[in-house]
Parts: sequence; C-alpha cells; structure tokens
Amino acid sequence: MAKRELNQEAQKRILILCVDRDGDLEVKAKVKTPLLGRTANLNGAVALALSDPEEPDANAMFEAVRLYDQLTSESQPKGVVDVATISGSDLGGVNADLKLATELDNLMGTFHADEIVLVSDGYSDEAVLPLVSSRVKVSSMRRIVIKHSESIEETAAVFTKYIRLLVDNPRYARVALGLPGILVLVFGVLWAINIFIPDAIYWYGIIIVIIVGGFLLLKGFGVDRSTKNFYRWARDYTPPPLPIQISNYTVVSGILCIVVSIYLGVANAVSVPFPVDPNLWLSIIPQMASSFIRGIETLLIVGVCIVLLGRCVRLYIERDSRLLRNSVFIVTAAWFWWILNATANLLWNYTESSVSIASFSNIFFGQFIFTIVVGILIGIASILLIYIISHSVKGFFIKGIEEEENEEKKEKDGGSGKE
Repeated sequence: MAKRELNQEAQKRILILCVDRDGDLEVKAKVKTPLLGRTANLNGAVALALSDPEEPDANAMFEAVRLYDQLTSESQPKGVVDVATISGSDLGGVNADLKLATELDNLMGTFHADEIVLVSDGYSDEAVLPLVSSRVKVSSMRRIVIKHSESIEETAAVFTKYIRLLVDNPRYARVALGLPGILVLVFGVLWAINIFIPDAIYWYGIIIVIIVGGFLLLKGFGVDRSTKNFYRWARDYTPPPLPIQISNYTVVSGILCIVVSIYLGVANAVSVPFPVDPNLWLSIIPQMASSFIRGIETLLIVGVCIVLLGRCVRLYIERDSRLLRNSVFIVTAAWFWWILNATANLLWNYTESSVSIASFSNIFFGQFIFTIVVGILIGIASILLIYIISHSVKGFFIKGIEEEENEEKKEKDGGSGKE
C-alpha cells in the first residue's frame, strides 16, 4: 500500500507556469506563446530581457526556469516536471484573460498537469490566480519582486526633473526661488537691524503679508500677463492710415463733449429749486427739462458736429461720395441747436409766463413752430445743393462711382437671368 502511494506520488505531473498577462513577450520580444520546455522558456526570457532590460516579466521567466532546474535536480523527484509560459494581450482586461484562458487550455492538452506552480511578477496575481485555479489545482505560488521598485524610481526621476526645472527655468525660478529669496533676505536684514532696533523684526510679518498678497493678487488677476501683452502691443503697434486716425480722434473728442454735455444738463436740472410741497413736484418738471436742455444743447451739438466733421475729412481724403451726405448731417445738426434752444425757452416760459394761454400760444409756440419749419427748409435746401454739387464734381469721387457701377451690373445680370 505504501509502495503504491509512492508510485502515484512519483508519477504526479507538475507544471511550473509563468504568466505574462500584458503580453510583453509577444509585443516586445516578438516571441509566440505558449512556450513549453526549459529551452524555449530560457530563450524567450533572454529575448525579452534584451528587448527591455527593465521588464519584470523576464525576471519571472528566469525564476520559473530556476525552479524547474531545482525540482529536476533533486535526488528524489516528486514527479514529472515541466516549465511553460503563457501571455495575454497588451489591451488588458477581458481580451487579455480570454487569450490566457485559450493558451492555458492548449497547454493542458499538450501537458496534462496535476498541479501548477504559478510564477508571476506580483502585479496581476488577483486577475490570473482565479483563471488558473479554475482549471488546475495551484499547489504553490511564487511572486517575483525585483530589488528596486519601478514606481519609486519613476517618482524619484520625475521629482528630480521638476526640481531641475524649478532651478534652471527662469519662468518657474522666479516663483520657487525668487519670492522665498526676497523673504529670506528681508528677514536677514531685519534680523540684523533688530540688534540696534528691538522692534524691527516685528515688521517682518507685515512685509511678508504685503509681498505674498501682492504677488498672489498680480498672478490671480493676470496683471503680469496683461502688462506683458500691453508691452508687446505697444512695441509692435502700427498706426492706421491718416484718415482713420483723424476719424478716430474726432470720434473720441465728440464722445467726450457729449458726456460732458450730459453732466452739465443734469447739473442744471438739479439746480432748479425743489418745492417742499409734494403737490408742486409736477409743476417744476418743465423747468427742470428746460434747464437740462440748456445745459446739454451746446456741447451736444458741438460733439456731434466734431464726429461728423472728422468723418467728412476721412471721406474727402478717400474721395468717397458719402462726403456730401455727411455734410448735410452737419448742417442739420448745427440747426438743431436752435430747435433745442426754442424748446428750452418754450418750456421755461410756459411756467414763468403770467400772460394768458392764448397769448402764450401765439408768442412762444409760434416761435417754436417757426424754428422747426425753418430747419426743415434749410435741410431741404441743403439736400438740393448737395445734389447739384454731386453732379458737378462727380469725377472727383471714386468709391461712389465704383459702387454705382457694381450695383448697375448686378441689376443687369439679375434682369438678364430673369429673362
């Protein structure tokens, strides 16, 4: 009975299995798996080590070969021993597990193992062990952990790289070294002064807050980037042509005049005495409106005329026919001053007049209507005059003629297409 058990023990088939789940053996060393036998595994491990000396799967394969040599060199071998290697896929996940399962099944068809000694690099044990143990009993497991840690080496390399970057790159050195250097220098100076002035070191905290706060404020709101961009813009700025410059300057001047006129109008309106009795509040609205118009009228008209005059100068230099139309606008805007003035007088005299309503209508309202009618007549006369001038100096303008010719061509093309 004891002899039969010894024979059964001697006939036990043991497979030393190395698992490369991420498929480095096929991807890097170009070695097809599964590998069965000492020679095939040794050659595969050498090829993988030559392709990537830092690959831990090569060390696991060498360990599998070493275990094979150790078990076969014993005086009383425990059974038939062989060594094999299977690999998964570089895609990982389900694809790698399916490939491992297929290769393991094929391997079991060639070598009917009773037990498996699993060898791995320790990284994929949790994924590989259930896959193998579901098919064959795993009697032992050997994890290969190389003496240096790849993650620690990578961390040290990255840390050293960024330290060198902080020191050598001026952009980062200003923050990592410059700002702490200023604080340390200020502290040293105040420490030296503290020997003679006992309260000098007290100011160190205040200086730290000011320096750090100012730095964070500049970086947080991007003041440094905005300043740099403005410097580049000023350095590379090319002024526009003279007509555009004149037009831009007159637009800015006109807008400033209009803004000041609004301020003067509001100031005049507020200067009107405000009655205490709430029943009289509505009665002062005409006076306030009149005061607002009197304060705004002059600078408002001047600002509009400046904007239109600058545009006329630009159109004259460019020989654009729109110059005549803008000239009409200038005349109309200038005459609009009398309309505003008549409106202000009408509103003011409406509240201050002691005459009857009929007399007020004949005197002041008649003047207001007369001003509007005269303005309309002046506008019509200006349009007719501009029309006559435009035909007499038609050869002077360039842009207007080209636009008219283009429009005529489009109309002709459209008409011919319809026909």
